[in-house]
Amino acid sequence: MSKANLFYAQSGGVTSVINASACGVIETARQNRDKIGKVYAGLNGIVGALNEDLIDTNKESSRSITSLRSTPAGAFGSCRYKLKSFSENQREYQRLMDVFRAHNIRYFLYNGGGDSQDTVNKVSQLSLDMGFPITCIGIPKTVDNDLPITDNCPGFGSVAKYVAVSIREAGLDVASMCESSTKVFVMEVMGRHAGWIAGAAGLASEQAGDAPHIILFPEVPFNQNKFLRKVRSCVNKYGYCAIVVSEGAQNRDGNFLAESGSKDAFGHAQLGGVAPFIANMIKDELGYKYHWAVADYLQRAARHIASKTDVEQAYAVGKAAVEFALKGKNAVMPIIVRGKSKRYTWKIGEAKLADVANVEKMMPRDYITHDGFHITDKAKDYLTPLIQGEDYPAYKNGIPQYARLKKVLEKKKLSKWKP
Repeated sequence: MSKANLFYAQSGGVTSVINASACGVIETARQNRDKIGKVYAGLNGIVGALNEDLIDTNKESSRSITSLRSTPAGAFGSCRYKLKSFSENQREYQRLMDVFRAHNIRYFLYNGGGDSQDTVNKVSQLSLDMGFPITCIGIPKTVDNDLPITDNCPGFGSVAKYVAVSIREAGLDVASMCESSTKVFVMEVMGRHAGWIAGAAGLASEQAGDAPHIILFPEVPFNQNKFLRKVRSCVNKYGYCAIVVSEGAQNRDGNFLAESGSKDAFGHAQLGGVAPFIANMIKDELGYKYHWAVADYLQRAARHIASKTDVEQAYAVGKAAVEFALKGKNAVMPIIVRGKSKRYTWKIGEAKLADVANVEKMMPRDYITHDGFHITDKAKDYLTPLIQGEDYPAYKNGIPQYARLKKVLEKKKLSKWKP
């Protein structure tokens, strides 16, 4: 009987270290060739499985796979595609089973956030019901750091490092110009409901007067009058005011300050544009000259300044996912467990996918200062270890060198999928 094959896919918004997890998966699988046949990667996530677009990673050189560890974004393509419930769209699940059966795929590893963990959990349960048992393992990934149970999420530490460095450097720029020019700088960062990324920017503030002076969290309802008083106070005291605002900042009614009105494929409100909203409010009410910036994809693609801790953890969860699968574990996700000693240590643990799926972890209130505009020492103690160390990619002619894969597709055996 032929050896069982493994299917790996990337899902949702990518990160600067998601490919490190892919590297951990593929390298570990290659070390277990006696148990695992081919390692397929879905072209554009789970959509690749539905379309039977299976990348044969065995065609990639060891050097190319190793280079994934230092390559940002999703090397195999990701997607924002949420499987409906089995009762709503039985055809999708039947198609997945047909593709997995046709290619003898017995291991399914899905690298994503809460929605993705929900998907892999559904597949795990339904594969049993449909007579083709598949070992399903979730691999954590999200820059938002909002997955439960795990201490932190691979992808977050590098974004945290990027935004802290960015606001420190931009703050110095504004400080040098504020006497005769810009007095307010607003930087918008990701974070739909949880303010972890915005909070991480607070690590740049080491002493009184350092940027950022104000952080706006989704967890703290926005109060315009209180905010404007704080801005004026900072300008009077320091000559300028540097602000970091989460894209998910909300008013007291729970409405986003900047919501476009559209939805993404997962049904989430499409956000963006809160930085100009805040900047214009300051201009209209206080008259200060401003500049604003939206970190957007830059914050999650910045592999050149990735946290070494984050890279190591991302690789470790990919490696652990394969090891879990080979041990017969099912419907679980490797997690990061923080040590209890004062010196930062971590190890890999596990959580049930049913406990992870569709659950968001917000910033604890005691991580946010009483006035709601900054982070506490407790938050700094949690965040600081996650941004430690540098893991630079190789450079050539001054430019980082990233993986370039062949992406050879396996020959199809089924008829074309029609959604």
